[in-house]
Amino acid sequence: MSLSDVTKAFGPETAVDDVSLDVRSGELLTFLGPSGCGKTTTLRTIAGLEEPTEGEISLGDEVVSGDGSFVPPERRDVGIVFQNFALFPHLTVRENIAFGLDDADAAETEARVDELLDLVEMVDHGEKTPDQLSGGQKQRVALARSLAPEPEVLLLDEPFSNLDVRLRVEMREEVRRILKAAGVTAVSVTHDQEEALSISDRVAVMNDGKIEQVGRPESVFERPESKFVASFLGRASFLEGELRDGKVDTGIGRFDAVTLEGYDTVYDGAPVDVLVRPDDLRATPASPELADGVVTSRQYVGPSFVYRVELDSGEAVHCLHNHVEEFDLDEPVSLELTADHPLAWYPR
Repeated sequence: MSLSDVTKAFGPETAVDDVSLDVRSGELLTFLGPSGCGKTTTLRTIAGLEEPTEGEISLGDEVVSGDGSFVPPERRDVGIVFQNFALFPHLTVRENIAFGLDDADAAETEARVDELLDLVEMVDHGEKTPDQLSGGQKQRVALARSLAPEPEVLLLDEPFSNLDVRLRVEMREEVRRILKAAGVTAVSVTHDQEEALSISDRVAVMNDGKIEQVGRPESVFERPESKFVASFLGRASFLEGELRDGKVDTGIGRFDAVTLEGYDTVYDGAPVDVLVRPDDLRATPASPELADGVVTSRQYVGPSFVYRVELDSGEAVHCLHNHVEEFDLDEPVSLELTADHPLAWYPR
């Protein structure tokens, strides 16, 4: 599937702004971004529920939007899983799955439904109605129904938003297993960073209608190409620094520029912002005269604590510590950079 220079405007407002992207066969790609960033509108243009203002969308070798043509949604080889699953309450699980198989005879339909019930591990629930199913089971049925006609592309709109936290984590693994077993190309949208990073082959981070970065989850998280991506993916702090003679001076020390990974060319003496995440730093008790800053808050997150440290410069960073290393509020600490990967920096 391919999007080329796709733009969608609603009156004076541009929801999707010149988006170009190739989705590889058999991959699971997720559009990730905050509410209003354009990810759902992008999904709707792929489905044919919205017509792009400009640009072109191709499914396989067929142009379905643009170049003077527009293929309506019912004629696109696309399946959709909606947030609310949209199961028919008066039909059984088997009947819901079979609903889209209009062109198959009875024997073919029964065989395909049996195959999908086995795939989504719902063999024993075929005669139940949706009101007899749990949230996770409803999602499995919705997936099976969308996969029944063997679409070229499957679209998932915030697929886990209606599930509780425990079930959401469990179903991420299950949905990825089902999609990979089916061999379908899938495109998902979500605002949940953890969800996108855990299920996707690639992530496309969107902001203000544009794609800021596309890449494998670990690449996007560890090497964000913009401050927005860095801030949106996980907890991020930025140390103000200055580049001089191959070194970067910051509020917690001076580092070799080669240990950092910049995303622009800057001149000697340029101000930069260095990205540090909580697991990149370690705090140690220090006397007031040798301290880099003081602890101003402590957040309990189950297996660990996240401390906010205010530096003498007025900047604030966060550190992740286990329960053995506890600090009091207002305690002076020194900070050590413990990251085992290059830190990203951005021109200021």
